[in-house]
Amino acid sequence: MEKILVTGADGFIGSHLTEELVRRGYNVKAFVYYNSFNNWGWLDTTPKEILDEIEIFQGDIRDPNGVREAMKDVNAVFHLAALIAIPFSYHSPDTYVDTNIKGTLNVLQAARDMNIERILVTSTSEVYGTAQYVPIDEHHPYQGQSPYSATKIGADRLAESFYRSFDLPVTIVRPFNTYGPRQSARAVIPTIITQLLAGKTEIKLGALTPTRDFNYVLDTVNGFIEIYKSKKTIGEEINIATQKEISIGQLAEELIRQINPNAKIICDEERLRPEKSEVNRLLGSNSKIRELTNWKAKYTFEEGLAETIEFLKNNLDKYKIDIYNL
Repeated sequence: MEKILVTGADGFIGSHLTEELVRRGYNVKAFVYYNSFNNWGWLDTTPKEILDEIEIFQGDIRDPNGVREAMKDVNAVFHLAALIAIPFSYHSPDTYVDTNIKGTLNVLQAARDMNIERILVTSTSEVYGTAQYVPIDEHHPYQGQSPYSATKIGADRLAESFYRSFDLPVTIVRPFNTYGPRQSARAVIPTIITQLLAGKTEIKLGALTPTRDFNYVLDTVNGFIEIYKSKKTIGEEINIATQKEISIGQLAEELIRQINPNAKIICDEERLRPEKSEVNRLLGSNSKIRELTNWKAKYTFEEGLAETIEFLKNNLDKYKIDIYNL
């Protein structure tokens, strides 16, 4: 089978994707962020029989030499390495430019020089900003409502330019809000669930009215693989979306009902985005991915939440619940 490099393989989506590629028989190299603790992120929890099949490469996506070394002898690259937390992008935008834009450029340059057969660049629904129409299709205008989304727009347009300028076989994969086991507490679903599981009766949240289109992580992973398998997706930008939306307030109320009906929501001003930076509505169209691939969502929102709650029950000690995670 083809040899695939997954950047960001130590992260939330990346670790699930790496494991699933191994299960499907692909030869996988995992690019993980170098650290002196020899920590491989969520891949440290991967079952041994799967981990033994993975080639680990430790490096830094911001380093062009390391990226080039990692991409030797691979057929395809699934580029997921990125800084993704929106509040931290207000604090440290330079690091987002270096990681998200320059890191993507490193992958594209190396792929061009090495004649890599396929490159999947991971985008985000945040590039669209607040919906100007719904469902949001791939022709929707872009709006950089945070330094994070601005750098992802920049990375996407670089990827497009390499396809148009050099005929590089790039696909831009744009998942809407992914959730599930292993997600960090900076995201809203684990934030709510971990507070509830810890026995908190006052659940601290930011804005409650924004809506999101939530993908269960294994559906997102399957979207990446189906996009990779289809030659018709080369040169395209493709949403992975359920085409359903729920407000943060409705989501919180449902989780409270399931876990602790005595809890109540309180607004924590620290968690509010600046007014013009808040993305108020995200509802994605999945027409294009269904037209070009065999993808369809396999998990209902209820099933995905149940899996997420169960994971967090068993891993609550890994979350610093009393600290707001940027």
